Amino acid sequence: MKTLVVVAHPDIENSMINKAWLTELRKYPDLYTIHELYKVYPDWRFDVEKEQQLIEQHEKIVLQFPVFWFSSPPLLKKWLDDVLTYGWAYGSSSGYKMKDRKVALAVTAGISAKGYSQEGKYKYSLDEILRPFEITVDYVRAKYGSFHAFYGKENTPDAEVEPLNHHDIERSASEYRAFIANLN
Repeated sequence: MKTLVVVAHPDIENSMINKAWLTELRKYPDLYTIHELYKVYPDWRFDVEKEQQLIEQHEKIVLQFPVFWFSSPPLLKKWLDDVLTYGWAYGSSSGYKMKDRKVALAVTAGISAKGYSQEGKYKYSLDEILRPFEITVDYVRAKYGSFHAFYGKENTPDAEVEPLNHHDIERSASEYRAFIANLN
């Protein structure tokens, strides 16, 4: 069965890594359904029934997004709020349609992995920052498949920023595809 990749990037055309990840996955249309929220719903008005049916057609779901203010972009949060409804995703005997589905995250972070540590700039690991997603997955009785992260370099006046090279981008895309392939 194909993996549903729910992409929430408000400016995917200008994203090096997220765009490269999608380019890699599109090479395998028999394996991945790519669902770009900002393109499908520019008005932010979800067809909830359609979204729920899409989820029901997939055993594995990956939420792909850049880390925004230590969470997801707002459209993904709204998607979770609107689509994971009472009676469908949780809370009733006929609910729990997410039960036993594998849900994982694929995120891009604008700072090095060291920055996401107790000693780093943000004092918390990315694992800790993404914990609300893990709790949500558990709440709807799905199985959390952890996350895949691309750590970058923060673009601030005091930071030395080295541009990404083609090799780094390709390697990241290949590692992302391997991460999804190994979700069990």
